[in-house]
Amino acid sequence: MSYLCLVLFLLSAGLILYVMFGYPLLLAWLARRNPRPVRKRLEPKTVTVLLTVYNGEQWIRSKLESVLQLDYPRELLEILVISDGSTDGTDEIVREFAARGVNLLRLPRGGKAQALNAGIAQARGEVLFFTDVRQPLEPDCLKSLVACLGDPEVGAACGHVYFIGKDRGAHMGLYWRYEKWIRANHTRLDSILAGTGCIYAMRRELAVPIPPDTLLDDSYLPLAALYRGYRFVFDTGAVAYEYPTSLDTEFRRKVRTLAGIYQLMGRFPQLWQPGSRMWIHFISYKLGRLLMPFALIAMAVASPGLPAPWAAITVGGQLLFYSLAAAHPWIPERWPLRRLTSVAYTFVVLMAASLCAVSIFFVPARSLWKETRVAGHDSIAS
Repeated sequence: MSYLCLVLFLLSAGLILYVMFGYPLLLAWLARRNPRPVRKRLEPKTVTVLLTVYNGEQWIRSKLESVLQLDYPRELLEILVISDGSTDGTDEIVREFAARGVNLLRLPRGGKAQALNAGIAQARGEVLFFTDVRQPLEPDCLKSLVACLGDPEVGAACGHVYFIGKDRGAHMGLYWRYEKWIRANHTRLDSILAGTGCIYAMRRELAVPIPPDTLLDDSYLPLAALYRGYRFVFDTGAVAYEYPTSLDTEFRRKVRTLAGIYQLMGRFPQLWQPGSRMWIHFISYKLGRLLMPFALIAMAVASPGLPAPWAAITVGGQLLFYSLAAAHPWIPERWPLRRLTSVAYTFVVLMAASLCAVSIFFVPARSLWKETRVAGHDSIAS
């Protein structure tokens, strides 16, 4: 019994250590050894801005002002707001911008994927620029993304977000820094595997219809381009600003995005098939993350059966770690211990979200879309 527990513990611990530390080190080494720099070249192209929204009246006015302030030739810009059955004042506010070149496409409620399909069908630009209603944009972000598309090997490019406001999303700060580092190294090597939905652009001719129940349009469209031979890159020069969300909102968002990975595995089997492009990175980075909570459970089950004194050490270590996570909400902000509890808490929340992502196999995908709640604002649908 102790032998089986030892094997199970070591395999589970090995998986976790590889995903968290081994793979990032391997990725950094590969990126340094075989760099593929993005040859940015700005060739002004016609661009259609696609902004999907559902009941976003408290954000839409400032967002459109942000879009209209983009440092990009106005005569090359088409702005299309797709209202996905909004029932508040969103549509009326958008109509106020008609004289400034903003077009409204109103649709019956059908979900983001269907709204995007309708918008893409009407788009006239050579480049599609996707953005969401909440996040203000840096004026030069579109120019930077279009410059990435000046590289003939690049089919899509995404930017990144900075948190603004009283609480800058401290509970997810370390996580986002880690994500950006991974994306930067994937870009140096070849392509990233996930986009930032509020700020990404792609060549119009590479856009394909999105299945209506798709949870990750910002990955589905660029991955379709990737498997046609193009690169999908991360551009640090393109910035949007995000308002911090509550942890329960972040948890639900992570459940949806991680469930979306399961969807992508079915729709792009190349992602996990040995020998195909980027397969080892998908397995190590995305699939490995989905498997981590199961590895943690296996470690917890195996630990009491380990030989002495390792049973006591491993059980005690796990109890301490989970106790730190549980104590985090009650630790005062200024206490030094909070830095440690924050890491444990964020890790546990992400692992719980990854475990809950298996719900995609039991409930309709549409049910995983939840309202986004922002500190100091009313809620809107995400």
